[in-house]
Amino acid sequence: MKLLLDANLSWRLTAVLSKHFGECAHVNKIGLPLPPPDSQIWKYAAENEYIIVSQDSDFLNFLETQGYPPKVVLLRTGNISRKQAEIILLHAKALIEELDQENMGLLEII
Repeated sequence: MKLLLDANLSWRLTAVLSKHFGECAHVNKIGLPLPPPDSQIWKYAAENEYIIVSQDSDFLNFLETQGYPPKVVLLRTGNISRKQAEIILLHAKALIEELDQENMGLLEII
């Protein structure tokens, strides 16, 4: 499984999440222009088989208009710390793995 963290999440999460999910990258560290436009993030994730992890509902709009891949984990948690995001994502590991394996494109975490 490959996770691509959006700019609204800390790049520091990549080291922790890589231990639990496999490959994990941050949009600010993959060679896209900074700040990377959502459309370029979407395209990069689709071409490289990443699941996008974001707090940005714009990716929900992409799913509704373009379908998947890529798949999206949408955190609807409001502003949270890096540690809180880590706890939430690790707690949802089984659900994220299911998203990766099943025929669905979105996991919303509230």
